[in-house]
Amino acid sequence: MTVTVRPLTPAVGAEIGSVDLARLSDGDFAALERAWHEHAVLLLRGQNLGDDDLLAFSRRLGPLDPPPNQERGRISPPGFPDIYVVSNVLDPQGDPIGALGAGEAVWHTDMSYLDTPPDASMLYALEIPPTGGNTWFCGMQAAYDELPPDLKRAIDGKRIKHDGTYNSGGYLRQGVTPTDDPHKAPGAWHPAVLEHPANGRPTLYLGRRRNSYIEGLSPAESDAVRLRACVAAGRPRFMGQPLDHASPRPVRRRGAPGHAPHPDQGQDATSSLSSSLMH
Repeated sequence: MTVTVRPLTPAVGAEIGSVDLARLSDGDFAALERAWHEHAVLLLRGQNLGDDDLLAFSRRLGPLDPPPNQERGRISPPGFPDIYVVSNVLDPQGDPIGALGAGEAVWHTDMSYLDTPPDASMLYALEIPPTGGNTWFCGMQAAYDELPPDLKRAIDGKRIKHDGTYNSGGYLRQGVTPTDDPHKAPGAWHPAVLEHPANGRPTLYLGRRRNSYIEGLSPAESDAVRLRACVAAGRPRFMGQPLDHASPRPVRRRGAPGHAPHPDQGQDATSSLSSSLMH
C-alpha cells in the first residue's frame, strides 16, 4: 500500500497511514523521511513494536544517543540501555518505573542543553490515559517566518544559553548543583535561529528553560527579547492540535519544534512510554 500523509495543521505535524514500522521497505522509509522534513512531527497509529523493533527503526534515522540524565539518573528497560522510559507509574515499592512522572508540562525542545542535541526523538506509547494527557507541538519554522522584522534583527546571529540544570518536568538532574547564574549553569550555547539541514528553512531555537540567556545582551534585555519571541511563537496558529492518544503510536520530531504534554489527564491516570533519540 502507498504511504499516506495527512497534515494535522498548516504549521506542524502530519499523520502517517499504511505503514508498519516493524516491516518498513526502503521506499516507505524514504517517504516517511520526506514527510518528516516537511512536517517536523509525525504521528503513526496502530503500531505493534517490541524494544528491538523500536531500536531498529530508530537506527535507520542515525546513530542513537544515550538517554538523558534525569532526576533519578537514566532509566531504561533491562538489556536496552538505548531506550528511555517516561512514566508516572510506581512499582510495588512506590518508586517510579520511569522519568518525569506527571511533571512534564512546560514547553521545551529535547536535550537542547547538549552541545550536539539529538536530531530526533521517537516516542512509543505503551499505556495511555483514557482522556487528556495529549502532547502539543509548536511549529518553530512557521513562527520564525512571521516574526516582526525588528525581532528577527534582535535574534539573528545571536546565541542562546540552554540551561541543563533542571529537566523539563522541573526536577533537578542527578548530580547537578543548582545555580541562578546562567554563565555558571551547565548547558550549551546554540544559535537562536537554526537552518533546517534538509529543507533550508530558518527555525527558532529558543530553549525556553530556566537560566536561558541571549549572548551579548544584558539580563533585562535578554529576558525581554526571549519573552517577545516566546509569545510570538506561542500563537495558536503555530501549534499542532494535541496528538490524540487513541492508540499506542510513535511520535518523531525534527526541526526543533517546541512541545509540551497537556496536564489534563487527571492525577490518577497512568501513562508509560518508551523513547529513543538519534542524531
